[in-house]
Amino acid sequence: MTQLSLLFVVLLASVVTIPLARRTGVPQPVLMTVVGLVMALVPQIPNVKIEPELILPLVLPPLIFAVARRSSVRYFRANIRSILLLAVALVIITTAAVAGVLHWLVPALPLAAAVALGALVSPPDPVAAVAVAGSIGLPRRLVAVLESEGLFNDVTAIVIYSLAIEAVVSGDFSATHAVLRFILSAVVAVVIGIALGWLNTRLAGMLEDPTQQVALNLLVPFAAYVLAEEAHGSGVLAVVVCALYLADRAADAEDVSFRLVGNAFWEIVEILITGVAFGLIGLELSTVLADVKDSWRGMLGHTAWVIATVVLVRLVWLLPAAWISSRVSHGEEDTPISWRETVVLWWSGMRGVATVALALGIPLLLAGGEPFPGRSEIVFIAFGVVLFTLLVQGLSLPWLVRLLRLDTGHDRHEREVRELWWRAAKAGLDRLAELEEERGLPPEVADRLRERQHDRLARLCPEKYEEEEAAEARLRTSQWQAAAEVEQEMIAASRREVLAARGEVGSDPEIADQVMRGLDLMSRRR
Repeated sequence: MTQLSLLFVVLLASVVTIPLARRTGVPQPVLMTVVGLVMALVPQIPNVKIEPELILPLVLPPLIFAVARRSSVRYFRANIRSILLLAVALVIITTAAVAGVLHWLVPALPLAAAVALGALVSPPDPVAAVAVAGSIGLPRRLVAVLESEGLFNDVTAIVIYSLAIEAVVSGDFSATHAVLRFILSAVVAVVIGIALGWLNTRLAGMLEDPTQQVALNLLVPFAAYVLAEEAHGSGVLAVVVCALYLADRAADAEDVSFRLVGNAFWEIVEILITGVAFGLIGLELSTVLADVKDSWRGMLGHTAWVIATVVLVRLVWLLPAAWISSRVSHGEEDTPISWRETVVLWWSGMRGVATVALALGIPLLLAGGEPFPGRSEIVFIAFGVVLFTLLVQGLSLPWLVRLLRLDTGHDRHEREVRELWWRAAKAGLDRLAELEEERGLPPEVADRLRERQHDRLARLCPEKYEEEEAAEARLRTSQWQAAAEVEQEMIAASRREVLAARGEVGSDPEIADQVMRGLDLMSRRR
């Protein structure tokens, strides 16, 4: 099997495992990791040949951009304490604890190398955490905490990792230099992220075709990451800032086509790259085992110690952090998290793509030509942490949620959805009243439109209407639905005619595709 064939198989598995994950309740990233592990054990399947320094810039930018674009600056501001406690403080504490344990276990290993291991195993993976949280229906505020942690913890971890690797390779380390570099990295990333977001907004305004606008959006996260890294900034933070900038300056409300194309495109990107990333984790295991040869058995004990440290430090940190957050919380948006949610948040700390990429990116040689001290063991331990957190924690998290009888917040979510529908529909009614006066709409037209809008409201928010009004609205809604079904049959007949015309001799396929797109949009607006 060639490398290209292997890539195709992994991409196919990325799609096939989605319905399988839905049926089994096992998160898709976990399934893809298992698929990669199984494939790694098949002798006919070749080892993956990807340069380690390419994994982060190829995989992280689109994944982080896809997650961040679903949020907003205000949402992150509301969770600022969680970000500081988890994405910064917890990463630093975990790094220090793991470095201390490994240095105690292997005194001959340079402390900076131990810090590098601590940094690369400290950040939980945002894609894995959000995918698992979504599959088991965790409360939205808990998912928000996981997203906030996952998007920002890589920033802290990668900076610490880079400084540690630099100290091992060059043999020189300065605490002052480290702090200044951390601050400079953040400032540079923010500036580049905002600048590229602004530039994307201006360029997108010049492009009328939504496919061109989406293509531009695809380039932005890669550009943000590469430019920030070249300028000695944090590539991950630049991508997050750029995504949040664009999310808060979304396309015009009337730009339906861009939203339809963009959302569909980023869903596809997320599916395929997530599958490849977590399949790669399993596939790389054979390479790791080949590097350590028969010495892997002796590394299991050290791996177990590091896993225990990573898991326990997160629990020991989260319990007082949640208590402190609840004591100082005064706003409704940053709602205190209960002890049950704290336990779930603890067990949701799965490691993933960033840990693997950073581990594989450790240099082979030092500046003087000597082998990097303990590289094989560091990589082996890193993979052990990733596999434990993904397979053990990922598979048992749904069971833990059921055991704790955690309130998933489904009722609250549905209530908030109905409230927003009510608000949106009322805005439509207000606009109708304005247009009725401005344009002199015939009363029968205005009454029909107003009646239809009230029917939608009565169906979505029946508690806001009298029973008799709701019953009448349901009757009219059923009539509207019957008419809509007939209309859809008419549109379907139109589509069949366009397809037939497209196959006729001398017809212009582009014209047929343009008409077909208009018909498709009509179907979506029902």
